[in-house]
Amino acid sequence: MDEDLRERVAAAAEEAALYNALKHESDPDVGAIMGPLMGSNPDFRPHGDEIPGVIAPIVDRVAEMDTEERRSRLEDLAPERLAELETEDEEDEHALPDLPNAEEGDVVMRAAPNPNGPWHIGHARMPSVIGTYAERYDGEFICRFDDTDPETKRPDLDAYDAILDDIDYLGFEPDVVLKASDRLEIYYDYARELIDLGGAYTCSCPAEAFRERKANAEACPHRDKDAGRIHQEFQAMIDGEYEPEEMVLRVKTDIEHKNPALRDWVAFRLVGAAHPREEAAEYDCWPMLDFQSGIDDHLTGVTHIIRGIDLQDSAKRQRFVYGYFDWEYPEVLHWGHVQLDEYDVTISTSTIKGLIEAGELTGWDDPRAPTIQSLRRRGIRGQAIVDAMVELGMSTSDVDLAMSAVYANNRDLVGDKANRYFLVRDRPDAPAVELDIQGGPDAGHPPLHPDHEDRGTRTIPADTVFLEEPDLPEDGARVWLKGFGCVRYDATDVTLEYVGDDISAVREEDVPVVHWVPVNESLETMMRTIDGDVTGYAEPEVADLAIDDLIQFERVGFVRIDDFDPDPEPQGYGPTGEEDLVVYYAHP
Repeated sequence: MDEDLRERVAAAAEEAALYNALKHESDPDVGAIMGPLMGSNPDFRPHGDEIPGVIAPIVDRVAEMDTEERRSRLEDLAPERLAELETEDEEDEHALPDLPNAEEGDVVMRAAPNPNGPWHIGHARMPSVIGTYAERYDGEFICRFDDTDPETKRPDLDAYDAILDDIDYLGFEPDVVLKASDRLEIYYDYARELIDLGGAYTCSCPAEAFRERKANAEACPHRDKDAGRIHQEFQAMIDGEYEPEEMVLRVKTDIEHKNPALRDWVAFRLVGAAHPREEAAEYDCWPMLDFQSGIDDHLTGVTHIIRGIDLQDSAKRQRFVYGYFDWEYPEVLHWGHVQLDEYDVTISTSTIKGLIEAGELTGWDDPRAPTIQSLRRRGIRGQAIVDAMVELGMSTSDVDLAMSAVYANNRDLVGDKANRYFLVRDRPDAPAVELDIQGGPDAGHPPLHPDHEDRGTRTIPADTVFLEEPDLPEDGARVWLKGFGCVRYDATDVTLEYVGDDISAVREEDVPVVHWVPVNESLETMMRTIDGDVTGYAEPEVADLAIDDLIQFERVGFVRIDDFDPDPEPQGYGPTGEEDLVVYYAHP
């Protein structure tokens, strides 16, 4: 990297670090500003390996400033960025558009998950948006499990409760919870009524033969059966007198409709696999989703439906049924798919389930899994996900959800509450370095939180310490041990000589600020991350924390305390052993 580019990186990094610190009211972090920095400056990207080393001392310097110093410096460098921060609260209250023809107190919306497995992150969009609309309009939120496909999308018995737990974690409580597999007799009754209205008929055409007729807009020869025979054959379907694919019940539409997908579509079919729920295992005749969902939406009073843009035909099919019954169809809003960055795993329930079964993921809460359970275990607050999903709006185009947006939201929620501690990472390519300190106090006393003096300080013994290998200075150079003071490195004796506590060494002489832990009293730590396990040493006062506490390891990131004194099972993607502490990495 040439000197001109280095200066540009440093200038951009200082602006980004100041903006980040003021926005989130916490110390900046290298990882937190790397994304925006590289995104705004494409010419920086080829130098990604070098840039953290350039910006780290700048981030440390900003971390030592108080809020007024940060504001003053940002005003000097980029007053427009400071103005941007000051006007953020004046933006439009709602990221979501108003619902069409919606009256307060009369809005009813539903999430209709297929419980074939716990939810991945993309699934969070529907309950986040529906829950937000329900709160805005003082409406009703229905969770209906569309579990009427016991074969192709076979329900997972554990997924029902897991999905309800995910909705609760996101901050919502459904007003009504239904399982479609409990309602087969209701669907049968409406099918019988539809037959009486001339809107349905039984068909025994081979599937390929019907597809050919449909493509040619030719009527099925069974279309004009009398109602009595249709009732008889439909009852025989219910009673299990036919084999799968031998008979179906079709909705009579327009056989010459310009869209072949809408021509005489299947409402009921026979399924050979028994439903995994004991209450539904006796049934063989199952409604197709468009029939079941359309009936349930009417019976539960749904006023507004949100579905993917690729499902536009569903509304068109259901309108035929609604027309026969003379029902008013709900308002429909369509949106595009959510595309997610950061993960190597495909965002698909079946793919994730396959990786778990193959042992490549340890479970739905593996930190590498793009699931809601994983985010929860990592310490991400549900509200952070909801806010990110709502901010995507209702575009009919596919939208990109950057996990950095979820992380930024989470920092806003937890940054003020999470106390600070040190973790020195001990990596195969950069092992922790052990050094004796010569002179100085017996201990360091960094604050528990830089913005809350009332919380007090931590006590870190300062005799023999671990430093991260990249933080080791050149022989004779100085570093600032945060909360302790300035030391000079002696490479011959592998020691750090205490040389004082004048903070001007950092503010005026650019002495790097580094974190550290004592060798003798530190906690051997395993940090589980989206990229695999990382081992290291945490400062001793972490032992006083509780499971589920969320803290920030300074210069590393936010983590959730998962276990103490564990003997973790090998996860197949990093070092494991008898660590004193296991934490799950949340984000920078």
